[in-house]
Amino acid sequence: MLDKKVVELLNNQVNKEFYSAYLYLDFANYYEAKGLDGFANWFKIQAQEERDHAMLFYQYLHNNNEIVTLEAIAKPDVVIEKIMDPLQASLRHEEYVTELIHTIYAAAQQANDFRTMQFLDWFVKEQGEEETNVNNLITKMELFGSDPKSLYMLDNELGARVYAAPSLVL
Repeated sequence: MLDKKVVELLNNQVNKEFYSAYLYLDFANYYEAKGLDGFANWFKIQAQEERDHAMLFYQYLHNNNEIVTLEAIAKPDVVIEKIMDPLQASLRHEEYVTELIHTIYAAAQQANDFRTMQFLDWFVKEQGEEETNVNNLITKMELFGSDPKSLYMLDNELGARVYAAPSLVL
């Protein structure tokens, strides 16, 4: 049986992950409207990853005989004025999600919930990768984004990204 505080935080994370997917779909929507289909593709894949993360938390809770409480998903409120805004907002958001994962981990550690800590190890690693990926994309945009030909090439590179489902075994 899981600790009550850990269950509460895991339930919250299900909803936060779905919000992340919603946020990234909003960013994809912005880029599609700007004709940057590669950037849109990158964020649509990010959205799919976040939905899968939500489902991993969902399944983990069910595997531990816990009820999942789904809440309303808030409308994304990021103001986008220029092409770089979604990238910078996604980095801030990933850093926020990392803090959430760390909070759950700390609660699980305090409760001596080694199973949940082991489950979260994958997410700790994943968040490091997510932050690195967004940082790298921001760096590329800062280097090449002001040149139309380079922006076109970067957009094409991002358009080639394909989705790979997480390999976490529950």
